[in-house]
Amino acid sequence: MSSDSSTLLGVVLMVRHGDRAGLYQDPLTYAASHTTITPLGAAQELALGALLRQRYLNSSSPNHIASMNTGLVNDTQVVVRTDSGDEGGVIYASANALLQGLFPPTDSANTTLSNGTTVTAPLGGYQYVPIDAVNSAIDVELEGFTSCNTYTTHVSEFYNSTFFSQKQNESTAFLESLPPYLDGRPVTLENMWNIFDFMNVNSIHNATFNNSLPATYLSQARDLANWHEYYTFSDSSLDGIGNIAMRTMLPSVITQLQAVANASNPTSFVVEAISYKPFLSLFNQTGIAEQNTSLAGIVNYAAAVALEVRAPADGGEPMLRFLFKNGTDDADFNQYGLLGSSGDVELSKFVNTLYPTAVNTTAEWCTTCGNTVSRGCGALQLATQQGREQAAVHQPISPVGAGFLGAGLTIFVFIVTLGVLAFLGLLTFGRRPRAYKSEKA
Repeated sequence: MSSDSSTLLGVVLMVRHGDRAGLYQDPLTYAASHTTITPLGAAQELALGALLRQRYLNSSSPNHIASMNTGLVNDTQVVVRTDSGDEGGVIYASANALLQGLFPPTDSANTTLSNGTTVTAPLGGYQYVPIDAVNSAIDVELEGFTSCNTYTTHVSEFYNSTFFSQKQNESTAFLESLPPYLDGRPVTLENMWNIFDFMNVNSIHNATFNNSLPATYLSQARDLANWHEYYTFSDSSLDGIGNIAMRTMLPSVITQLQAVANASNPTSFVVEAISYKPFLSLFNQTGIAEQNTSLAGIVNYAAAVALEVRAPADGGEPMLRFLFKNGTDDADFNQYGLLGSSGDVELSKFVNTLYPTAVNTTAEWCTTCGNTVSRGCGALQLATQQGREQAAVHQPISPVGAGFLGAGLTIFVFIVTLGVLAFLGLLTFGRRPRAYKSEKA
């Protein structure tokens, strides 16, 4: 990890949820079933939160964020957002557990009443950190792949490719040996993620299964699942549909990075709690997986990417440092070069390289994904159609009156349409990121 005299301004974190019960995902659409977090998963996230506290909120740490409150949380400094759709409530629960480690209970979480009585928050001073649960039904930002028809086509084409057929032939012997351990599940390469997840969950929680599984089978299944998922959630071009899981997240990530770099903005610590899928697209888009092939796969439970915004000691524009901790496999964060570099890169380079690939609005997502029905696209289509129909209405009145009425109707329909779209969250994914301009002296 780099050792330098730069000043850490803040960090944007992408965090995977902790250990959970079994989950099924459709191999083509990636529609997911319900599942629940386990006590192990909560403990993993709590430990990650404690590590983040030690790294960023400890005044003796070389990576201390000086602007951050170290005791009571300051809501203006912290932004926490979670995917509330994929994998049920596991991601939200994981974020809660992480925050318990990051901002543990404190006696300072109290208030003194008018009668002189001091009341401490429940559970020994528990700190209630606000969490923005992103509703994937109407906000595509953290789940850009769901109900995305062009992405489904991308997956289908991958399954029908010569590349896939070659891998299938290479894996035939191993796949044919798996049925005794899969409780009737389909044994195909297309279903490889579900095969691995079933084996992984049971290896952790079922002693009988774990003892009966041949020693190398879980690692072999993971290797195939890593290959399967990386090529499903990546693309040969930066703006390819295979990267959609990260492309819809980029507006938020870039906006938060710019907020951290802005001296007049109090935001210093951001958590984006998500599934494993955007990690794969991010590693692909930034070139990290190409430089480090071990990262071309499914990240572990409680894995985290830390995008640190740093001010160089000699002045100049903010720099971005990329760190990654692959769950409990890594004791601490490790630094990786991104966008072809071996170390930190200018924040402007990150923004200017990836921003053009971002999907910034639901309307843009609907077009990109060829969706006219769900996730707000139907409402968007209807609002547009009604606006056109109202504008085309002709009334039997004088030309002057028609002019006033037409203008009034146009304005009314425009306002109503904007209101509907804003209510449904269809206009933008938060504040639109700007082309980068350094705000540091």
